[in-house]
Amino acid sequence: MNRAARKLKTDGLAPVIAALLTEHAGLDLPVRLRAWDGSEAGPPGTPVVVMRSAQALRRILWRPGELGLARAYISGDLDVEGDLTEGLRLVLNATRPQPATTRPVLTRTTSALARVPAVQAVQNAVAWTPAALAAARAALQLKVLGPPWSPPPRPASEIRVTGRLHSRGRDQAVIAGHYDVPPAFYQLILDPNMAYSCAYYPDGQPEVTLAGAQRAKLEMICRKLALEPGGKLLDMGCGWGSLTVHAARDHHSQVTAVTLSGEQGGYVRERVRGLGLGDRAEVRIQDYRDARGGPYDAIASVEMGEHVGAANYPRFCAELYRLVRPGGRLLIQQMSRGSRAPGGGPFIESYIAADMTMRPVGETVRLIEQAGFEVIGVEAMREHYVRTIRAWLDNFEKNLPAIEDILSEEQIRVWRLYLAGGALAFEEGRMGVDQILAVRPDR
Repeated sequence: MNRAARKLKTDGLAPVIAALLTEHAGLDLPVRLRAWDGSEAGPPGTPVVVMRSAQALRRILWRPGELGLARAYISGDLDVEGDLTEGLRLVLNATRPQPATTRPVLTRTTSALARVPAVQAVQNAVAWTPAALAAARAALQLKVLGPPWSPPPRPASEIRVTGRLHSRGRDQAVIAGHYDVPPAFYQLILDPNMAYSCAYYPDGQPEVTLAGAQRAKLEMICRKLALEPGGKLLDMGCGWGSLTVHAARDHHSQVTAVTLSGEQGGYVRERVRGLGLGDRAEVRIQDYRDARGGPYDAIASVEMGEHVGAANYPRFCAELYRLVRPGGRLLIQQMSRGSRAPGGGPFIESYIAADMTMRPVGETVRLIEQAGFEVIGVEAMREHYVRTIRAWLDNFEKNLPAIEDILSEEQIRVWRLYLAGGALAFEEGRMGVDQILAVRPDR
């Protein structure tokens, strides 16, 4: 009986997994771990990661890193007791690869392990990392690797899209996968204006609510665009209609709202009609490439440009340039990433926004200028998104009983992970959000 087997017999599963992580990945457990046999290991007083079955270990082995952990959590094979955001912070900081590491050194232990037939199939599917090696060792010791030809099935809520990248059909399927959820769900987590984008919390006003911060953001956009009564505004990617309603009702603008989501388009039409704004706001369900009308006095695109794609972004900017009049203004509010940050990551791309593209804000400014615009202002709002998403997460947990009547258990786990992980990504500076104000020169 080898050392790991003896430890398994005397101490249980969790200490064996912890020891293998230390031996083969150089990692000390950053959180408390509870295995499916009830054994525990790791520091007390931290969030508890609960492996409910051997399937959790298999998921992490087949997709080491963020995606494997996400699949294990979403499927319910892995859970977190305590503060989910803090648990994510500790785990990601402990397992995040070092920038200088390109491929792990093939050790004698790795070579011996790779000769095991079941492991060979996994090695063909994933790149060896120290953490993956530790997971493989644990899986072999615990006899949970399973048939080498059958990785665990993906959770049903994982996005599956086909077709050419950023074709009209594929883009519509991607948007439908995230936004075509009953509006009643978004009403439970957003503010009364239904703004599904970063709010603005004025300095020196810590008591500002989410609703107040979203109103401040909408007013700031209208002020930057210099909207006047009767002026024509194109709301490109109108979401649930927060800016459309605010501009039409409070600034008496003539608004054309464009969205690719049928659920959003139908909701905004009903909202506009119910508020008696039908003569000031028109809602179109269409692709940005099919936008017509104008010339507009101003165009706003609030957190829609991330879905356009890198190859199509110059065309996106050219379309906006064509649609706005000379002297007219453009405001783009868009998520960004640092020059060395990954941006969304595997979980976001697999469960929230497939095909999403983020770039450093300077690159977006360059693309807007290349289309012919003059950029006259850039405002970073990263810290505001931390507060915004935390407010959404608070609403989510507060209204969970009602949400359970709308979403499946898997969808609830996806959204909880999305909100907790999103707040963390902005807090750590891996993602940012910026308002870019530009004008089409009147020559």
